[in-house]
Amino acid sequence: MNEQIIGVDLGGTRLRAAVLNRDLTILERRETLTLAHEGVEATTARMTAFVGETISGCGDEPIAGIGISCPGPVNPVAGLLVAPPNLLGWHNVPLVQMFQKQFGHTTYIGNDANVAALAESARGAAQGFRNVIFITISTGIGGGIIHDGRLVLGRDGLAAEVGHINMIVNGTVTTLEKEAAGPALARKARARIEAGESSLMRELVDGDLDKLSAKIVGKAADQGDALAIEVVKRGAFIVGMGLASLLHLFNPEIIVIGGGVSNIGALLFDTMREAMEKHVIDRAYTHDLIVKPAALGENVSVIGAAALVLTRGGVEDVANAARKMGGG
Repeated sequence: MNEQIIGVDLGGTRLRAAVLNRDLTILERRETLTLAHEGVEATTARMTAFVGETISGCGDEPIAGIGISCPGPVNPVAGLLVAPPNLLGWHNVPLVQMFQKQFGHTTYIGNDANVAALAESARGAAQGFRNVIFITISTGIGGGIIHDGRLVLGRDGLAAEVGHINMIVNGTVTTLEKEAAGPALARKARARIEAGESSLMRELVDGDLDKLSAKIVGKAADQGDALAIEVVKRGAFIVGMGLASLLHLFNPEIIVIGGGVSNIGALLFDTMREAMEKHVIDRAYTHDLIVKPAALGENVSVIGAAALVLTRGGVEDVANAARKMGGG
């Protein structure tokens, strides 16, 4: 019999569960709505029932463990979902204890960005690399860092909150996320249009600026809209500056960029790279640095959740754990 792993992705909108083998190949995948507005008790009850159905589908195959990807912050040491911004009312929810009591399988929990870093290192764009920085740019900015094959967790597992790097912009204390995530791009574009600047973006939303999103900004930039290009380049420059600081701290081999905003493509990536190269203290940090888009798409969270099981929550080496679970 082959050991299987259960990967769970608890998102603000969708709940996903998958059965994976030791190679982190998805054997079965299912999803449903999270319906978190119904409250913690109702949602966790539905979540355990949903995962229970997934486990039942494994038949007599042994289960190596359960991994859960959650929006941060997460305390994986205590097994707590601490305070997810998109799951209102959830605070210090003991998901690991709930799952282990319900199913009797060893369970691990991880911040969704950390989990994605594990997934991309084990099976995605960073496979084979020992020192990796992963960031996701979407509604927020999250990050995960792999140092010498192991996830950087910190004392309580709260490390690598890349989006919350503090900075001062125009005399105001702010963060990378507040200045460069998707809503920030939309907000900057809207403010300039409302101030009287012309832009294709107004046409793309039929004059309803409430519909202006980062996706629209990216679409307009791709069509050559000068204002959209400026907004994207400003956001990319700020992210690049944040990455330059991370280069100084962690000296990675590869940076992997995911999230919806990354779909803007070359304009975003080229500007980030330019900012990093200009502002690191020496070219040694960037001369052979690889910067790539994420490879695993919407499956990244369930693959990463399963990788939590392989690495005992990110404590073990990604490559060694994968070889061990694969029988190598």
